[in-house]
Amino acid sequence: MSSYISLIEKGIHVSEKNVCDQDKIWSRYSHDKVDIGEELARVIRTLDKGMPLHAELRALSIGSSDEPQFRILETAFRGGLYLLDINDCALGIVQERIKRQRTDHVTTIKCDFNRIFLDPQKARDFFRDRLGKRWVHLATLHHSLYYCRQCCWLELFKNLYRGFLAPRAAIHAVLMSSKSKDPSTTTWLYNHFAGKFFGAYNDQDLRQLKKDLQRETVFKKAQVLLRTNRVNFYVDDFEKFMAVVWMILLYPQVHRYSLKQREEITQHVYHHFWRKKKPLTQEQDHLVVYKGLGRRGLI
Repeated sequence: MSSYISLIEKGIHVSEKNVCDQDKIWSRYSHDKVDIGEELARVIRTLDKGMPLHAELRALSIGSSDEPQFRILETAFRGGLYLLDINDCALGIVQERIKRQRTDHVTTIKCDFNRIFLDPQKARDFFRDRLGKRWVHLATLHHSLYYCRQCCWLELFKNLYRGFLAPRAAIHAVLMSSKSKDPSTTTWLYNHFAGKFFGAYNDQDLRQLKKDLQRETVFKKAQVLLRTNRVNFYVDDFEKFMAVVWMILLYPQVHRYSLKQREEITQHVYHHFWRKKKPLTQEQDHLVVYKGLGRRGLI
C-alpha cells in the first residue's frame, strides 16, 4: 500500500513538470514522430511523381523547426526549406545545426504564424519579403494547428493554398483526433476529464476541416484526403508516464485541475494503464491537400 501511495504522490507531483520536458518524453517513448515521418515520406513520394528529376523543390515547415522530420525535409527540399517557429530554443537548435552541417538551403524565420497567414495582405508581404516570391511545393502543419483556433483554419488554408503553393504542391497537417470512444486513447482521456471537470472537449477536428475545404470553391480542383493512424506510448516509469498524461490534459497551461482532481486522474491512469502495462494510444489524423496532381494524389 505504501508503494502505491508513493507512486500516486509522484504522479501528482510530476504534473508541475515543464511542458517541453513532457513533450520530449512523448517523443522518445511514442512512435508519433515515426508516424509523421512515414506519412510525410508518402506525401513527398506523391509529389515527386509529378515533378521532373532536375526540379528544385521547396518547403515551408510551420511550427516544427527542430522536430525529427527536419531530416526528411532538409534532404528532399534542396531548393529551399523555410522553418517558421516562435520558439527561440527550437530555432537556436536548427541554426546551430545549419552552421555546423553547412545546410545553407535551410532558412529559419521567427514569427507567430497566426499573425501572418490569417491576414491576406500580411501573407502577401511575407511571401514577397521572406520567401522572395518563391513558391513552395509543400507546407507542413505538424501538430501546429493546436495554436490556431479552428474557426480560423479555413482562412489559413485558403491563404496558404492561393498565396504560397506552387502549381503542383501539397499541404500536410497532423493532429490528434478530436473524438474517440476508445478509453485507451489520449482523445478519450482528455474529453473525459476536461469534460467532467471543466465542460471542455476537443473541438480541433481535421475531419470537419476536410468537409469544410471540400465545400469551398478555392479547393474545387484539389484532392483533400484524410487518414487516421494509431500511435502508442508506453514507458516503464510511472512519473514519465504521468508527465505525458498532464501534457495531454493541458495542465496547467489551460486547465487548472485541483489537487483532488489530479489525484483522481493519477489513480485512474495507474489502474487502467500502469498496473496492466497498457500503452496509451493516440488516434492521429493526417490531412493532405494536393494541388495540381490530377488523380495521382495518394495519402
